[in-house]
Amino acid sequence: MFKRTSVVKHIRVVTVSDSSVVEIGDSAAMKLGNRVLAVQRQTELFYGNEGNFEDYPIFSKAIPVLKTDENLAFTRYNLSPFIRVGHINIIGVASSSVLHIGSTGMIHADSRIKHIRQLLHE
Repeated sequence: MFKRTSVVKHIRVVTVSDSSVVEIGDSAAMKLGNRVLAVQRQTELFYGNEGNFEDYPIFSKAIPVLKTDENLAFTRYNLSPFIRVGHINIIGVASSSVLHIGSTGMIHADSRIKHIRQLLHE
């Protein structure tokens, strides 16, 4: 993993939630996950046996992984060993995402959301 030094003068992050990461510094690997089952009803009603991820295939299906087997040839010339940033202002980092200042070898992020809306029939 090619390394450069990241220099940030000021960073402001308001909210970090739902399996998200703010990483300052280098990391070899990150694995993030987020599973959400949201039921929105027109009336307040709870049956008591809800909320099983196994009932919805979206949570058990394998995520396809794209294989990159292309050989790329390129020349890199960095005038400076530093990456310099003045200010970073982030409102929110959510749903299995990363705000990362530094180098990363591997990132695996997974976010699966099933949103159900149940409305009354007229």
